[in-house]
Parts: sequence; structure tokens; C-alpha cells
Amino acid sequence: MINLSHVTKIYKNGTEGVRDITLNIDRGEFVFLVGSSGSGKSTLIKLLLREIEPTEGMININKIDTVNLVQKQIPYLRRNLGVVFQDFRLLPNKTVYENVAFAMQVIEAPSKLIRRNVPAVLSLVGLQNKLRAYPRELSGGEQQRTALARAIVNNPPILIADEPTGNLDPETAWDIMCLLEEINLRGTTVVVATHARDIVDAMQKRVVMLEHGRIIRDVDKGRYSDEI
Repeated sequence: MINLSHVTKIYKNGTEGVRDITLNIDRGEFVFLVGSSGSGKSTLIKLLLREIEPTEGMININKIDTVNLVQKQIPYLRRNLGVVFQDFRLLPNKTVYENVAFAMQVIEAPSKLIRRNVPAVLSLVGLQNKLRAYPRELSGGEQQRTALARAIVNNPPILIADEPTGNLDPETAWDIMCLLEEINLRGTTVVVATHARDIVDAMQKRVVMLEHGRIIRDVDKGRYSDEI
């Protein structure tokens, strides 16, 4: 599903983002990417989203060779990826319904399908009563639920979440993680970059730890705080 082989990223200023990363994530897995600031998590996420290209190495996502994609092929890659960010990135002048529907309109989904899928996915994340609300009228948790609905409305095989609970209180953060787990149980591969030690320890999923751009630990059902 996600395969990285000897991936290195060195930025133009000489900063090393990641070094010699080899990582395989199978279909249906739930994986936490953990590590302190500067460990390489953000670089790895950007590589997966093809926001940046590796200096060396190969990346395959859902059987797509992302390194050799031409620019016009990148949108096709991203249709396979649902993405959730810490800062939500909702469109402020669109309602909850319109924000989620927009993700389907971008790929030119039929109107009938949009009218069917958007309410269904908003119900899944508990926002069936917020269809006409604007982002400014929502709590932080509701905004993240909207972002999550937008990320999964096109039923992508892979969901990538970059610090999805960073701006949320502990109870709301846990609710979001439970939703991610439910989405994973429905068959979606989920990759979460996070600093949230308590959540990682409680959920007992696969943990990949980075330090100074390298993978230093990769364990199934691990804890953030386990001994290396």
C-alpha cells in the first residue's frame, strides 16, 4: 500500500529532512509516526503527499510510483489520499455541507452522488445537525470532524492525518482518534503523525519512531514511551 525504499530528502539549504528511510505499510494498517520536533515526521508526510520530492530513493503509494510522476498526474495520486491537518483548513465562506461537498466537486462527482454521500459521511462523524453551519460557528472539535468528513467522503484507500489533535482539548482529541479508528476498521489505511504520547500509548497500534531523520524504532502494538 505504502512503500518507501532508501528515501533521503536534503533541502536546498543543506538541511537533512530524512535519511535512508525504508518503510512498508500494508493495506488496512493503522500506523503512528512519532518523534520530537525536527525528527522528520513533517518531511515524511510531505513526501507521501508529493508536496516535495526525495533526493534519493523510491516511493510507491497504492501501486503508484510517486517519484516519477509528472505534474499533471499528481492530482490523480491525491485522489487516493484523504488528508487531515492540525489547522483544519476549512473554507470559511462555505457551510459544513459545502466544505465536504467541495471535495467531491473537485473530482467531478455526479450531483446525485454528492447529495447521497455528504449527509452519510457527516452522520458518521456526528455532524448531521450542523449541515448549514459555517466553520466560525463550530467548536474546534466540530471543525476537525468536518475536515475528517471532507477527507473520507471520496472513500480514499489511505487517510493521512498530520497532528490531527494538536489544537484540541484531551476529551475532544480522544473522540477524533476514536473516529480514525472506526474509519480504519472499515478498511482504510490510516497514518497519523502525532506528539500525543497518551493517545499513542492507549491505542496500542503500530508505532514508527523517527529521530534526526531516521527510523529508530518500528513496533506493532507499541507505546510512544517504550524503551528503544
